[in-house]
Amino acid sequence: MGKPTGFMEYQRELPSERRPVERVHDWNEFHNQLPEEELKKQAARCMDCGTPFCHTGMMINGMISGCPNHNLIPEFNDMVYRGLWKEALARLMKMNNFPEFTCRVCPAPCEGACTAGLAAAPVTTRNIECAIIEKAYDEGWIVPRPPVRRTGKKVAVVGSGPSGLACADQLNKAGHWVTVFERADRIGGLLMYGIPNMKLEKWVVQRRVDLMAAEGVDFITSTEVGKDYSTDKMLNDFDAIVLCGGATKPRDLPVKGRNLTGIYFAVNFLSVNTKSLLDSNLTDGKFISAKDKDVIVIGGGDTGTDCVGTALRHKCRSINQFEIMPRLPLERGSTNPWPQFPRIHKIDYGQEEATALYGDDPRHYCITAKRFIGDENGQVKELHTVNVEWVKDDRGRFTPREIPGTEKVWPAQLVLLAMGFVGSEDILLDQLGVDRDDRSNAKAGYGQYATNIKGVFTAGDMRRGQSLVIWAINEGRGVARECDSYLMGSTKLS
Repeated sequence: MGKPTGFMEYQRELPSERRPVERVHDWNEFHNQLPEEELKKQAARCMDCGTPFCHTGMMINGMISGCPNHNLIPEFNDMVYRGLWKEALARLMKMNNFPEFTCRVCPAPCEGACTAGLAAAPVTTRNIECAIIEKAYDEGWIVPRPPVRRTGKKVAVVGSGPSGLACADQLNKAGHWVTVFERADRIGGLLMYGIPNMKLEKWVVQRRVDLMAAEGVDFITSTEVGKDYSTDKMLNDFDAIVLCGGATKPRDLPVKGRNLTGIYFAVNFLSVNTKSLLDSNLTDGKFISAKDKDVIVIGGGDTGTDCVGTALRHKCRSINQFEIMPRLPLERGSTNPWPQFPRIHKIDYGQEEATALYGDDPRHYCITAKRFIGDENGQVKELHTVNVEWVKDDRGRFTPREIPGTEKVWPAQLVLLAMGFVGSEDILLDQLGVDRDDRSNAKAGYGQYATNIKGVFTAGDMRRGQSLVIWAINEGRGVARECDSYLMGSTKLS
C-alpha cells in the first residue's frame, strides 16, 4: 500500500459531468475525467485492507458483493498512486478483457463492497479503471497481439455481446480459430444496440472489435444461426460451439389495450434509435420518436433510465416512469449491511436530466398499470393506473395489493415496457436440442458451461438470465476455459 493514510487524508472526488440541460441536446457521453494528480489521490484512498472484499465476487442475500470477475483492484490502485500506469494496465487486463466497457456501464459492486465505505465513502474504482484503460489507448499501449501459434481447432461463438466477445477473445488467445456470428448488422450485442450512445459511445465498442479482428477473430454480421446459417452446418464446420445469445425475450404486460399502437418493448425502442443514430444521425426517420409526446416508461431499472434519457433527447412533451416496488431508502437498512451491494435510492442520469428540464423526478413508486385506452385509430392515448401497497400473504410473502380510490388516468401517446427479460429465444436452442432450466435458459452448470449436446457450450445471459455486463465477461472467460480444455485436454486460460 503506497499511502497508508490516504483514505483519511483525501475525500472521495468524482469528475464533473456535463450539465443535464446541455447534454440532452446531443448523444455524446457526459462524463469527464479527473487530472492525473487527482486520480493518484483517489487511488491512494485504497486501503489495501487485509481482506479486500472489493474483488471477492461473493453472492450474499441473492446479490453480488464485490467484483464477480475478481479484478485485482488494490493492486492497480496502488500502481496508479505510484504513477506506474503500464503496470496498472497489466493488473487491470489480467482479469477483465474489456475495462473500457465496464467502467462506463457497470454499477460497480466493487465500490459497494469497498472497506473504506465502512467509515467514509468508497474508493472511486470505476473511474480509476476508466483512466487506466483510456490512458493506455491514448499512449498506444493497446495494440493487436495475435497468438504466436494456432491449434487448428475452429470454434463458433453465437452472439457478440460481452460474454461472446470475452469468450472469443480468450479462445483466440489460446490459438483457436474463432468465428463470431451476430444477427444484427453490427458487432456488440447489447453493448452496441441495447445501451444508448450517451452511456456508451459506439466508437468505444468498435475500437475493441477492430482490435480483436486484427488479432485474428472472424466476425460475421447479419447472420442468424438457425435461420440464415443452419445448426447442422455449424455442427459440421466447427470443433466446438459456444452459445452466447443473451436473454432477449422481454417481459410483457398483459393488460387490456396492450395491442394498441404506441406501446413498445424498451429494447426495441432503444435499438432502433441507436441504429438510426449510427446510420444517419436520426435523419432517416427509422426510429420510434418520442418528440412532442407524453411518454410513460414502465419499469425502474437501468433500461428504464435509458428510455427516459432517450425520450428526453427526442424532446418529448412529458415523461413519467412507473415502478411497482417501493422507493428504496436513502441509506443502507439493517437488512442490507456492508459488504452487500447497497440497495439505496439513487438518482441516475435520466432522472437527473428530467428533473432539470421539468422540475421533478419522473419516477412514481408503488403504482401499477391497469389498462390502456386508445383513440379511434387504435393509437394509445392514456394509461389507467392504481397505487399498491405491499402486504404479506398467508405464506409470509410480500405481494402487491391495490389501494381503493387511488386510480388515476395519465395521458400517453408512447409507452415503453422496461420490465426485464424472461429468458432466451427458442429457435436456436430448440434446433440444437439444448436442455432448458426451469427459467427457460440454456441448461449448463456454472463453472462447467457444457450443455447436454457434446461440444456445445453456453454462457452469459443465455445461461444465467438477465444480468450485468461484468457477469457476462466473467462467464465468457469461464466458458472459454472449459471449451479450450474440451478441445485440447487441458487449458492455461485464467
